[in-house]
Amino acid sequence: MGTKSVVDLLESSSEVHFSGFHMDGLDQRTSGIEQPTTSEAEHMSKQPFVIGLIFHGVAGGAASGKTTVCNMIIQQLHDQRVVLVNQDSFYHNLTEEELARVQDYNFDHPDAFDTEQLLCVMDKLRHGQAVDIPNYDFKSYKSDIYPARRVNPSDVIILEGILVFHDPRVRELMNMKIFVDTDADVRLARRIRRDTVEKCRDIGAVLDQYSKFVKPAFDDFILPTKKYADIIIPRGGDNHVAIDLIVQHIRTKLGQHDLCKIYPNLYVIQSTFQIRGMHTLIRDSQTTKHDFVFYADRLIRLVVEHGLGHLPFTEKQIITPTGSVYTGVDFCKRLCGVSVIRSGESMENALRACCKGIKIGKILIHREGDNGQQLIYEKLPNDISDRHVLLLDPILGTGNSAVQAISLLIKKGVPESNIIFLNLISAPQGVHVVCKRFPRIKIVTSEIEIGLNKDFRVIPGMGEFGDRYFGTDDDDQQVVAPSQ
Repeated sequence: MGTKSVVDLLESSSEVHFSGFHMDGLDQRTSGIEQPTTSEAEHMSKQPFVIGLIFHGVAGGAASGKTTVCNMIIQQLHDQRVVLVNQDSFYHNLTEEELARVQDYNFDHPDAFDTEQLLCVMDKLRHGQAVDIPNYDFKSYKSDIYPARRVNPSDVIILEGILVFHDPRVRELMNMKIFVDTDADVRLARRIRRDTVEKCRDIGAVLDQYSKFVKPAFDDFILPTKKYADIIIPRGGDNHVAIDLIVQHIRTKLGQHDLCKIYPNLYVIQSTFQIRGMHTLIRDSQTTKHDFVFYADRLIRLVVEHGLGHLPFTEKQIITPTGSVYTGVDFCKRLCGVSVIRSGESMENALRACCKGIKIGKILIHREGDNGQQLIYEKLPNDISDRHVLLLDPILGTGNSAVQAISLLIKKGVPESNIIFLNLISAPQGVHVVCKRFPRIKIVTSEIEIGLNKDFRVIPGMGEFGDRYFGTDDDDQQVVAPSQ
């Protein structure tokens, strides 16, 4: 991989990303990559953490400022992948008979929408599939006039429309339901301005439609669904405090993997486009050894720093050069690292860079088959039982090697609660094994994987980490991730 492509990828990470608009080149890049088998794909789709999406429904009266609220949420979530799905895209195509009497057609009735198609699109997005969303033309009242909009899976999906709360099947897809509430007079003024300018309608027709369809539909179908809202935003886009609180809640949920809800001792570093960009580079089989080591070291440093944040501390007051008193904290003194040979040794430099003069022990575990593990070497500090231990291994796969290593540390007298296990990627199966066996240790990782394939290899993984990092991989041999 050339330097230019690396720089371009990371620079693009800081831009606002609307899924479906900036990833067109990905199809060509991945067209030649072998896809999982059907059974594997079915297994992956059953994993709730595969999606990693939070669905939000935004409802309110017509022209209530829903779009403004959506845009403000998207703008504040600039470092996440966000896609906006409009219910308006799923209007039924009008028949010739309906077109002849279009002035009598009620676009604000639930039957005007193709809810089955909407559910199909949302289901695919939930399962990590790209979809084509219709581009409805409000002049011809057809959805096949313009090309459909290609939308890729995202971190956040905002489903926006006036009746998204009406169908219980659609409501069930939402983790957060927002009702944008605006004064009726303001809604009418906005609707007149929108329909006369954007839809080229006569003001008389707009008022007639409002009194004949819009107002009755609001009273009959929209207002009753207000009771389903988790959050009601008065004043729409003018309510900056409400929008800030919503974005803060979304960020909290995005940073909390589903496995973290099961195991409070599992910590996943909050993902950003920089972190995702670095993962893209080290997972790419075409990345050079130099780039692999460089970006792997950056990610390892982030994991180490995050892990150090879970150590105990004592409050400490110092005097600054200005003579002021500053109340801070003192670092944990009794600390050591333990690397699982050989991949774990790649994490030692980052630990030494963060903790000057730290002692580092080593454990070598030989894998016999996919499930058999044999401890064949260990060299640990004599006083390790009195220290907090940072256990280093970049990949947590089956969890068998981790169990062996942790068991050894506990046998040496290290309290379970004094162990922090640091790795770059973790398979859910390994997380289950380790956290169930040792509920008091802490696991810190940068990403949770889809899982393990039939050969117990981490998917999607990043290959034989030790070989790629230390430059001992065989280019003629297929690269697979080891199960740990």
